[in-house]
Order: sequence, then structure tokens, then C-alpha cells
Amino acid sequence: MFQMAFIVRGAVLVLLLAVAVIGHAAAPAELKPEMQEFVQEMVERHGFERRPLERALRLSRFQSAIIRAMDAPSTALPWHKFRARYIDDTRITGGLRFWEKHAQVIERAAAEFQVDPDLIVATIGVETLFGRHTGTFNVFDALVTLAFSYPSRAAYFRGELEQFLLLSRETGLSLTGVKGSYAGAVGVPQFMPSSYRKYAVDFDGDGRRDLRGAVDAIGSVANYYRHFGWKSGTAVLVEVEVDESEIDALLAAGIKPHMTVAEYRKRGVVPQELVADDAKAALFMVETGDGPRYFLGLNNFYVITRYNRSINYAMVVRELADTLRQRRAAATAAQ
Repeated sequence: MFQMAFIVRGAVLVLLLAVAVIGHAAAPAELKPEMQEFVQEMVERHGFERRPLERALRLSRFQSAIIRAMDAPSTALPWHKFRARYIDDTRITGGLRFWEKHAQVIERAAAEFQVDPDLIVATIGVETLFGRHTGTFNVFDALVTLAFSYPSRAAYFRGELEQFLLLSRETGLSLTGVKGSYAGAVGVPQFMPSSYRKYAVDFDGDGRRDLRGAVDAIGSVANYYRHFGWKSGTAVLVEVEVDESEIDALLAAGIKPHMTVAEYRKRGVVPQELVADDAKAALFMVETGDGPRYFLGLNNFYVITRYNRSINYAMVVRELADTLRQRRAAATAAQ
């Protein structure tokens, strides 16, 4: 009886330790067929051990809040409401302080990757308020939830789950201890796992690419924009007046630059400031409190949307960048 009790207590202890390490309550014993298929792919493609991966998936926790958040993203708000969340004194003051604190690193990244320094600062400001809010969701749970319980984008998130598993193995990041956004983005710049693996850089020279720190984050944001074709010192967008009879077809063409400014002029789109006629652009509209406003987005605007595929997002990054650059220049001139 004593031996049996010892065995039982030992088994319970092992189970409790396993749950404590993973950090979740146990889920149903059987994996969904698509989870089993995913495990098989990870075993065959990347040499993962089957049983630990199956155990991690079984112990992952479905997050209904993540599904709700995916179905109602803040970027879907009208422009003027979205803007009010990001263009405020807190981000402007915080951005100037962040820039001052990391000035040498930011200037080094701007020079090395040929990306404007204000863009780097503004992106980090919009993403995480300069590292203050990097997310509270368990990234593994988030990616498992979206990979297997969000059909409309399941393929994309299975790819990101795959990348997160590889990232964890490569860097030593805790598989179940990393916190991030509801979509699985991590660190000061909120990189998805695939972007982390492709574009994160060791900018502080310590031998690790750690996006929890500001220095690696600054270099990695600059590297990301460089990869997607940012052209330093050139325009991002220009406001225009439009011919209403042409507008629907032009807006339907999407936000990737595909037509020259000269061609837009011929169709009743009139820039309100100087812009080269041979520059390629895309027409888009945002909703303000006073009605729609129209803009031509140039190459750099499209590059910002590669970070987040939202017109609203690119608009606030651009405006915050402009504001920070102007305020910093004014403060420097006043000294």
C-alpha cells in the first residue's frame, strides 16, 4: 500500500510539475486532426520531437478574447477616431524623450540602413509606446488559438506558429513564457515571429537578437524598412483634390503605387503640393470628422503598410514621425 501510494503521489507530482512548467491547465487529451497534421509537418520538416510538441499543444489554452479582437481591430475605426488614440501629448513627449535617450543608436541605425530616424522612433511609439506596452497575451496560446480556431486566417497563423517554434528553438525564448499582442507579435517593435527571424538584428553586439531591448529593436525596425524599400528623405504622401466621377475606380485599385502622378492628373486628381509627375502613387481616402479626405500614397507610404497593412496605421506613423522631427528640430534650434 505504501509503495502504491508513493507511486500515485509521484505520478501526481510529475503531472503538477509539467503543468507548472507549461503554465496552463490541461486540455483534452486528443489533438484536433489539423493539429496532428501540424505536428507531423514539424517533425518531418524541422526535426522536432513529437511528444513534447504534442504535449505543448494539448496544454495550450484557447483564448476567446483573441478571436473577438481579431474580428474588431482598432485599425478599422474611422481615421479621425483612430488618430486620436495615437497622436497625443503622451506619444509626442515620450517620443522626444526616447529619441534623446537613444540618439546615438538611432542615428547609427538611420545611417546604416538609410532609413529616416523619425520613422524609427514613430513606429516604436505607435507599436508599444516606446516599449512600455509590449502585450499581455501568451504568444504560444495566441498563435495556437488563431492557427486552429480562426479559419479565415488559419494558414497564415499556422505559418507564424511554425516560425515561433523555430524562433524558440534558435534563441532559447521560452515556448510558453513569452508575452505579446493578441496576434502573436513580440517585443518593443512588435515583430511577428517570421519577421523576427528574418529582420531582427543584433544591434548592440552582445551576440543575441533580443527585441525586448531598445537597441536591437531600433536596428531591427530600420532593417525591416530598408528591406521593403524605404527611400530616405523622400515624400510619403500628398493630399489631393479629386474628380468625384473618377473616384470609385481609382480607389478600387488598391494602395500599392501603380500609376504616375501625371496619369492621376489626367483623371482629375490634383496634388495640393509639389510632387514629381513621374512618381508612382496610389489614391486612398480617410474619414475625418468633416468628411472624406483624399491622398496619393507614394512608395514610402506603401512601405509603412508592409509593417501593418492598414491605411490608418501608416497615416499615424507618418504624422507622428513628422511631428517628432519638427519638434526635435525646433528644440535643437532654440538651444
